Amino acid sequence: MKKFIGLQLAGGVLLGALLLLAIFHLLVLLGLAPATIVWGGRVDPATNVVVLETVALTITLLFALIIALKIGYIRIPKIKRGVTIGMWLLFLFFVVNTLGNLASSVTIEKLVFTPITIILAILAYRVAIEP
Repeated sequence: MKKFIGLQLAGGVLLGALLLLAIFHLLVLLGLAPATIVWGGRVDPATNVVVLETVALTITLLFALIIALKIGYIRIPKIKRGVTIGMWLLFLFFVVNTLGNLASSVTIEKLVFTPITIILAILAYRVAIEP
């Protein structure tokens, strides 16, 4: 796996994808993207979308921080073990998210986001296995 894709490339693609995801969450929060295409189409846009999308945006930014720490864009040596654990949790998150996308009643989640989360899970795995 390490020979197939380098750490910096995998981390850079992950960071880019998370940046796009953060922008998407902002668009939903601002009402510029429909809330019906997130959360499996099961969220009540009038009440829960702000809370859920704020949590999603916060988690997305936390994931970006973990990746930036793991690939060396940000250096804090004392938390190296925690960052490695965080990367494995990120990998698991993408795997579970893929399953959630497959179970979604929203076609765009199934057809668009499922392949994306599979790719992100593979990239997260690549970054997580780096010592």
